[in-house]
Parts: sequence; C-alpha cells; structure tokens
Amino acid sequence: MKNSLCWGIFREAAHSPGRESDDAEILRLTGKHLEAKGLQVVLKTPEEVGPADEGLPRFVFLMCERVDVLRRLRVLEAAGVPHVNSPQSVFNTYRERMLEVFTEANVPFIASRLVETSAADVPGPLPVWVKRADVHNTQEGDVVLAPSADAVAAALRGLAARGLARAVLQPHVDGDLVKFYGIGAGGGPHGEPPWFRWFYHKEQTLAGHRFDERRLARLVRGAAAALGLEVYGGDAIVTRDGAVVLLDVNAWPSFALFRDEAAPRIAAHLALRFLGGRR
Repeated sequence: MKNSLCWGIFREAAHSPGRESDDAEILRLTGKHLEAKGLQVVLKTPEEVGPADEGLPRFVFLMCERVDVLRRLRVLEAAGVPHVNSPQSVFNTYRERMLEVFTEANVPFIASRLVETSAADVPGPLPVWVKRADVHNTQEGDVVLAPSADAVAAALRGLAARGLARAVLQPHVDGDLVKFYGIGAGGGPHGEPPWFRWFYHKEQTLAGHRFDERRLARLVRGAAAALGLEVYGGDAIVTRDGAVVLLDVNAWPSFALFRDEAAPRIAAHLALRFLGGRR
C-alpha cells in the first residue's frame, strides 16, 4: 500500500462528560480493526492536530468537535485528504446550524426556537428545554429543563454568563426516550441506514409505546444524510400515539452498548470509503 498512514482524532475531554472512556475506546478499537487491514494508524488528541510533518495521511477519522480543530482539519481536507466524518458535517451538528440544515432539507424535527441569551422575556409554552445553541452537552447548564418563565430566564442568564450568545428552546415532549446509532451513508433495506441500532435510555420510567422501528430508521437516515454524517447517533421521543419526534443528531457517538459490533463495521465502512475495500 503506497500510503498506509491514517489519523484518528479523539474527542475533546470537555465534550465527553461521563463518556471519556467510552468515546476513547470506540476510536481505539476502530483503529485496531483498521490496522488489521494493513493500515498504519496514529491516534491524536485534538491538541496534537497540526501540520502533517510526517506526510499527509491517507485519510482521517475523527470524533473532535471544536471549531478551531475542525478548521485545522479542513486544511488537510483541502489538500485532498478525505475525512469521516467531514469537518463540515460535524459543524452541521451544532444546534444552530442543524436547525438551518433540517429546515432546508425538510427533515422532521422537534419544534425549536433560536433566542438570544440576553433576552429579558421569552414567552411561550412551558415546560421547555433550554439548550446552548452550538455544541452538545458539555457541562451542567448546557441543557436545562425549565418549568417556569423564571427558570427559563435563569438558564439563559447562566449561558450568557459563560459567553454563549444564543440558545435553542424546545418544548418538553412526553414519551419514551430512544437513543440510536448509525453507520454508513447509503441506504439499506427498506430505506434504512446500512447499520442501525436503537435502544431505550435507561434513566426513565418506560411506558413501552409501540412504534414503527423502520420509520425511525428512515427518519434518522434522512437526518444524517442532510447533515453529511456517516457515523452518527442521537435521540428521539416515542409518544403515546406512536409518533417519533427527533430530538438530536450528533457525530460519532460512543456506541457503548454495541462497541464490539460497531467498531469493525465502522472500520469496514472506512476501508470501503477510502480504499475501495482493498487492503
């Protein structure tokens, strides 16, 4: 193989609250499966991403999310080095940008309002979830369930005090919280992702509402495709009447419950994507 060097970039520790080990392990295990295909894998922290002094990698697989790191990786991408997920697709998962993408692509998504954290009065139905408008949950205060107008104002003030100018407001939806994982950009049977798994979030009182699992899979595939993601996860609510409400989509999650199954599938996807399946 003329160039067997590939980089794997860990997620920032601050972006993995309570999931630092799980996030690191899926990247490491994917790297081991790529090495079994004859590739030289170098794992880097986001802080270690810089000029490719040792030569351009053949491709990059990444879990990092900070804008400054994504911009550095875009320089490599512009030099012809493909990435999964692409830096742009990761940026698309920032909530503010995701709302724009889903609106443009007509992807069904929970009703969301973008507001300034400096707003003195934000009317609307309660309770409501107050979420920072850029990256996903990184610390306490990033995602808050506000049952009253005073609680909304307090959550916004908390974000503003940390220099966050905007927030997203989403209504609370009763139902079963479902989490999902997906791998692959194409379509599998019945329009589902090539590899897809879902499970119930454990910290809830489960009602067990029945729903169409294939409908969930097709909805997720459409959302991931709109964002440009190839390795992804997220959350949805299943309501009493069986409706599926998409809450969130994120780039390359931990795959914690399915790590041993997912890692070789991710590696196979990368090999097919960048090597044409060749060793």
